[in-house]
Amino acid sequence: MERNHFRVRQSARSSEGSGGRRRWWALISFGAAVCCAAVVGGLAARDSSADYTDLELPAWAPPAGVFGPVWTVLYAMITASGWLVWRRGGFGAAFWAWGAQLVLNAVWSPLFFGAGQYGLAFANIVLLWSAIGGTVLLSGRISRVAATLLLPYWAWVSYAALLNLAIWRLNA
Repeated sequence: MERNHFRVRQSARSSEGSGGRRRWWALISFGAAVCCAAVVGGLAARDSSADYTDLELPAWAPPAGVFGPVWTVLYAMITASGWLVWRRGGFGAAFWAWGAQLVLNAVWSPLFFGAGQYGLAFANIVLLWSAIGGTVLLSGRISRVAATLLLPYWAWVSYAALLNLAIWRLNA
């Protein structure tokens, strides 16, 4: 009897270990997906610091050096949120909404910085803002923490949308 009990405990530990490893690999995968979006944006925005300062900007525009640190923190929060949604809800609507907002996020920088299409970039950021809102709502049904992690991102994109609109209007 004691021997069977030992085997059951040992089996439970090994399945927890493989499940734990699977969860960590999933987190790394979410991080990789977010990094891909960041790299697409980064490649489009490389050497754009001078272009940004050459634009006519509203008085409330931040210096170019603010964007990198802010996005680094936001991307970490986006990663954690997506991972939490997946862990608790699987491949449901919240997961797909998370993926959609990430794709829209990746598209904005090539439109704005790469192509200089401020109007198209604004249309994209309006869609992005809506997708983040949908993701917050759907995620909140699964994990309040996941939804809360997206709120600073949603706020920043709100600010970025206003900035995009102002830049488009000032530089048309």
